Amino acid sequence: MLNFADLNYIDLKNTFSNIFLNLDKKNISMRSNQVWKFYYQKGYFDLNLFSNLPEEILKKLKKEINFERPKIKSKQISNDGTIKWLLELNDKNLIETVYIPSDNHATLCISSQVGCTLNCKFCHTGIQPLVKNLSAHEIINQILIAKDELKEWDKGKKINNIVYMGMGEPFYNFENIKKSVEILKDINGLNFSNKRITISTSGISPNIKKAAKEIGTYLALSLHAPNNKIRDSIMPINKKYNIEDVINHCKEYAIENKEKIFIEYVLLKDVNDSEECAKQLSKIMSKFPCKLNLIQFNPWPGVKYKTSSSEQTSKFINIIKNNGHIVTLRKSRGNDILGACGQLKTASERVRKKIGRAHV
Repeated sequence: MLNFADLNYIDLKNTFSNIFLNLDKKNISMRSNQVWKFYYQKGYFDLNLFSNLPEEILKKLKKEINFERPKIKSKQISNDGTIKWLLELNDKNLIETVYIPSDNHATLCISSQVGCTLNCKFCHTGIQPLVKNLSAHEIINQILIAKDELKEWDKGKKINNIVYMGMGEPFYNFENIKKSVEILKDINGLNFSNKRITISTSGISPNIKKAAKEIGTYLALSLHAPNNKIRDSIMPINKKYNIEDVINHCKEYAIENKEKIFIEYVLLKDVNDSEECAKQLSKIMSKFPCKLNLIQFNPWPGVKYKTSSSEQTSKFINIIKNNGHIVTLRKSRGNDILGACGQLKTASERVRKKIGRAHV
């Protein structure tokens, strides 16, 4: 059965044309528009609430298309107002989604995979093997559930920004990320602009180039080291796509979309937080239009890395600023519920098929 949130608006019209063979183009367009707005503007997923639709259309929709949301397995609220939801998908796999409010805006951090292949040494998700890529509907439903929970359909918009910075590497799930962004940007639906959406990547060079032309949102590069030696040791993906290669593709992305790239850099005590590291990073930042988001390391059970001291963090920031670059120190949010950057992880594991010889 199709899931409604896997369809962009064009897909929906084509699907309706195949399902409702007795409707002409005008009625296909009208009914598609009605259902789209019920789902994405009013937040309805119970077909009994889809008023003004004829009974025969409702019966067919119930038979052909799934409108349901995933289940909320748990909800944790941090002392700072951050909310983390653990969601159970139809196949029983689990993902985490995090709502991060601040004084003048709120951000929703969504996942793109169950688990991850990258094995970044400082990231909690990285120790969880990849289970699967999320479909477009599993990505979009994270946003819809957050809107449900926040009563956003009735009270107006609370979520200002969407960041693909949860579990997984988005550019290893390119087509589903692309489809989800198309749905997010639809002006008759959720209506998020490119400047309200940020996709974070650890540097999958071929898909950075592809995304520049096909997606066009803000891009964040998870760099986390100023040279290949350090990056090799904490981010194995660097052995495939090294810093020079990734930066060249980011430069092309910035030119194509006429926007600065966000560089994400988690400070790890005595690993990548030295003054020399700051100087090397400044040189990298001089090569293309970018802004630096420094991230305080958020520990998780069993990790060997430690958070940089306030004094060392200040020195690092000052070197970057003195070299003429924009730098922001991101506040850690949701640490007490393991909802901060680098702390997401679920208990889902890849289901391996048992292959055995039949007994005759």
